[in-house]
Amino acid sequence: MAPLIPRMHLFEIDDQSWFHPWFRARVQAALTIAWITCLPLVQSTSPARAVASLLAEHVLGTKDGRRQPWVMIDFCAGAGGPTPTIEQHVNGSDGAGKGRRAAGDDQEHEPVKFVLTDLHPHIDNWREAAARSPNVSYEPSSVDASHADPALLARHAGGGGDGGEKQKKKVFRLFNLAFHHFDDDLARAILKDTVETSDGFGIFELQSRDAAGFFSPAIFGLGILALAPFYAFKWRSPATLFWAWLVPVLPFVLVWDGWISSLRTRTPREVEVLLRTCGAEGGTDRWEVRSGSVEHLWPCGFVNWVICLKKDA
Repeated sequence: MAPLIPRMHLFEIDDQSWFHPWFRARVQAALTIAWITCLPLVQSTSPARAVASLLAEHVLGTKDGRRQPWVMIDFCAGAGGPTPTIEQHVNGSDGAGKGRRAAGDDQEHEPVKFVLTDLHPHIDNWREAAARSPNVSYEPSSVDASHADPALLARHAGGGGDGGEKQKKKVFRLFNLAFHHFDDDLARAILKDTVETSDGFGIFELQSRDAAGFFSPAIFGLGILALAPFYAFKWRSPATLFWAWLVPVLPFVLVWDGWISSLRTRTPREVEVLLRTCGAEGGTDRWEVRSGSVEHLWPCGFVNWVICLKKDA
């Protein structure tokens, strides 16, 4: 069922050039916390773990007893976001191995590689993420998701040779809490480039154009107020507490942008319409669209997802 509220591409404060980098860094850190945190007795899973399970189930399946080789490229990684944590869950390096079990697969496989890219690279953050896992790498130069360099994709896909060389990996593009930022023209350009150069993509959002999309940012804002003292101490940043409690800029921006993100978010049907009309060479009829929602926080916390794959992928 289509939402009663039409999609509106209004402005988010965090997108604005005048928004101070210090505030932007704290907003991005708060969003990362929302992605990777699982509060005992409150949440059934973290959003990042839910995404890992979806990738394991719908993308990283096995064929002839072997996991198909994929490389996951995050085209809007920001400061890193949930992708390093998703990698841990997918490859079982979090100590639980949930990524493999989520797909009903207990066999050992070559780890899935994840690559961080963005139009505005965050080198320092990415370097730290890559240092924590050999399966995370990054592109230090600016990467435009609507015009991805074929050499970049080929380099990370690898393979392509004879004589016992490793099989070339399929390319899967990740858009974590990102696709709603693109207007229709840019979204079509990104999908066109994706269809012509990649084998699949996934859109994962934490909001939607419905009642849950209104209440979840408000609850998130309250959570930021409650946790501000802890993170101010952890980051050794009294300013974080000041701008969260005394002058509540941080919770205001997070709640406001959350509401605007909800109004910007597309339904799976709307994503499919953009996909089918993106003008990709060779057409899009060979692409399969899957979608759904995974609850992580009752009653209004959901990971809303769209996964699109070539039918022969």
